[in-house]
Amino acid sequence: MKRLTVAIILAVLAPFVINAQERDDRSGEWRYIGADAAHTRYSPLDQINADNFEDLEVAWIWQGDNYGPRPLAVSRSTPLYVDGMLYTVAGERRAVVAIDPETGETIWIFREPHTTRFDRGMRNGYGKGVAYGEIDGRGVIYITSPAFFLYALDAKTGLPIENWGTPVPLPDFPQTGVVDLLPDLIRDWEPWESWDGGPYDPDFGIPRELGHITNSSPPIVVNDVVVVGNSAEQGYNQTRIEMVPGDILAYDSRTGEHKWKFHVIPRPGEFGHDTWENDAWKWTGDVSSWAPMSADPERGLVYIPTNPPTIDFFGGFREGDGLFGTSVIALDVETGNRAWHFQTVHHDIWNFDNPTAPISLDVMIDGVATPIVVQTTKQGWAYTFNRETGEPIWPIEERPVPQSEVPGENLSPTQPVPTKPAAYEMQGLTEDDLIDFTPELRAEALEIVSNYRIGPIFNPPIETGHPSGLRSFVSCPSGATNINGPTSADPELGILFVSTRRGCRSENIVPGEELDLPDDIMTTGTTIAQWAVANRGDFGGPQGLPVFKPPYSQVVAIDMNTGEHLWAVPNGDTPDYIRNHRSLQGVDIPNTGRLSYPITMVTPTLLLTAEGAGGAPVLHGVDKMTGERLGTVELPAPGQYGMMGFMHEGRQYVVVQIAGSGLAGSLVALRLP
Repeated sequence: MKRLTVAIILAVLAPFVINAQERDDRSGEWRYIGADAAHTRYSPLDQINADNFEDLEVAWIWQGDNYGPRPLAVSRSTPLYVDGMLYTVAGERRAVVAIDPETGETIWIFREPHTTRFDRGMRNGYGKGVAYGEIDGRGVIYITSPAFFLYALDAKTGLPIENWGTPVPLPDFPQTGVVDLLPDLIRDWEPWESWDGGPYDPDFGIPRELGHITNSSPPIVVNDVVVVGNSAEQGYNQTRIEMVPGDILAYDSRTGEHKWKFHVIPRPGEFGHDTWENDAWKWTGDVSSWAPMSADPERGLVYIPTNPPTIDFFGGFREGDGLFGTSVIALDVETGNRAWHFQTVHHDIWNFDNPTAPISLDVMIDGVATPIVVQTTKQGWAYTFNRETGEPIWPIEERPVPQSEVPGENLSPTQPVPTKPAAYEMQGLTEDDLIDFTPELRAEALEIVSNYRIGPIFNPPIETGHPSGLRSFVSCPSGATNINGPTSADPELGILFVSTRRGCRSENIVPGEELDLPDDIMTTGTTIAQWAVANRGDFGGPQGLPVFKPPYSQVVAIDMNTGEHLWAVPNGDTPDYIRNHRSLQGVDIPNTGRLSYPITMVTPTLLLTAEGAGGAPVLHGVDKMTGERLGTVELPAPGQYGMMGFMHEGRQYVVVQIAGSGLAGSLVALRLP
């Protein structure tokens, strides 16, 4: 292993956009946060390969701890590389930064003026990057801020684009290059139309009684249309049932003119309206697209992954399946019309939101060229569809699931389960899944789980004071795939590389009034839910060890031409606290992997993996066909969230998001000597 000695993170790959999708001469660039519109995280660059991988050295480190009073512990932003420049966001205010790709020097910064609605933000530090487009050959950076404004900035200077958007009537705001997204979001929404609390305040935003909306992922630019997603407060932190819907917005990339809005909670006469009972569609909300979106520019489709409606772990006030909650939606990018959809969880109360961008590939299935889109999930399944028609590639079966005993809750009697590919993570928790390194540890694990209701994957919550006397229920997996380790793919081979982490969560349901905080600025709505979730995170294993068997995290390779798993390898090596545990001395245990999400990126020659938060500060080069580790280089700190790559002045770079070891969320750029 070679020790790296210089500064921070840049990258290797380019937005080649697969097969029919926007493949062009820009093979050295990375134009989307997922490399391409298909979100493959693939670059066709091959200067770095298995033979020279361990020769990589640090070119520079760009530190993200000087962008606001509270440095972000973790950087969630994957940079773009376009036309010789890197672009990312930094800090809670999500300042847009241009970085010299050779030296790591900051070239320009754009910072949004302060607003009260920024102070109300729930996910200010969750910015995942920027989007890129062009106006008459002029490079433009598009960004959605935590306060929910959309900006168009000149890529060379960082200045707002002239004659774009609509002036915002607030001090210090630019008079051009910006759109206040909130008026378009709430326009024609009945709770706002009937609101008698005064006019719209662009500084405060949406009244607390109606909800709050923010953003965590960048927009996506497709065929001269800027499509904007959004997010709300995490559902497990909410206690009230009113919330603004996270409708999808679209704007003309050349002018900033509003083009269309898609109602994520269907209104009367719209498809899916009948899936909302109790008239909940009128006043409850969320169903946002907080995760990144992807697209098929050739077909003019944008793919939207969504999360559950308000609130998590209890949905008795919103009976019905609740479209388009926890779904994949394909929209016509020009009109906003629904092309197709698939709901991956009906009446979702488990926080099983779709956490990563759907990935597009062109594969051969039974000898037939087939365009597919794949959604990997917290449940440990890869839902696979024809990306043009929405038809499942392999059967997806509605299977019976346990029903709730919580008063007022009515769950869906079935949930959709893919028959192929096979699940890549444990499905629920049984006694067979418990740690068995020694008989003593297993006995302790059995004693622990005897206090909880364990069971299959859609194990329903129980309330405090349940007649069984159990403390709470356990939900496994708690997030097999998550945004912490985005899925990647090789579009040439049709192979999907899934990051998965083993985990369970325990919750119990208590009366909503016990948890409600009426004076908290994050509290929205007016009506306290009958039940809300509490007692989070009290479920653990014996003597500080995980309660379940390893591997604790893996990279799983799936051949999407056949739907078959190719291999699965642990993420990293057994951590010292497990290897050296007092109860495991002299015990031969397998490689457990780390309790962290692996970070991946793909090239023609290698799968690149970092071990994520809690992993070692290293980058691995891996054989794509076998999972064999071919080489390792050291990083200044553990890799986080994502990585990217590019070619600059004839040299290939790999940029890794890092944090820890004295570094706040930063970037490190690697290249060959």
